[in-house]
Amino acid sequence: HIHTPYLHMIYIARIILQTKMRLPLFYLSLPIWFFLVFSIFHAINANNLIPETCKKCAQQDPNLIYNFCVTSLQAAPESYSASDIRELGKISINLINLNVTNTTRRVKKLLECKKLDPYVKACLNDCYNLYSNAGTATKQAMKDYKNKHYKDANIEVSSIIDASTTCEDGFKEKKGVVSPLTKINNDTFQLSAIALSIIGMLS
Repeated sequence: HIHTPYLHMIYIARIILQTKMRLPLFYLSLPIWFFLVFSIFHAINANNLIPETCKKCAQQDPNLIYNFCVTSLQAAPESYSASDIRELGKISINLINLNVTNTTRRVKKLLECKKLDPYVKACLNDCYNLYSNAGTATKQAMKDYKNKHYKDANIEVSSIIDASTTCEDGFKEKKGVVSPLTKINNDTFQLSAIALSIIGMLS
């Protein structure tokens, strides 16, 4: 079954050939035209694949935010060439890795502040250790995912979710303390939830 956008592109390609390239743009060689049409096919496929996948993910996990899923996956340059859900899963784990790496750096920078409240500093130290371990878990998750060891990948990604929630909960244990990592922890949670949902679909 060919989707309507694909039929439209095939029709356009035929029109281009039938015109015998009368317009200046049509002086491009046939191989280039085939490349352009092929690229558009991929873009259309990715544009459909991401929303459809995110819809399924959100249905599986009520804590997963659909719009976050779509915008996060679409922001990854490699998503435009993704042809199936397995490739999106790989992209989602890459996004986790990027987020975890940036978070570790962010926490390290916050710890350099000499005027930190002792309790906040203790929480940040805990978060630093949690995210350092999460970095190792992300790399292992990617390795397991590539080898189609989905059960093991699930365990690793689940540990990253635990790291984000444990980090955030630490700040909440003392009244009046505001976490400086709420958004980062939420992003880690959401990205990990996306990966977990995709892994679940493939398992």
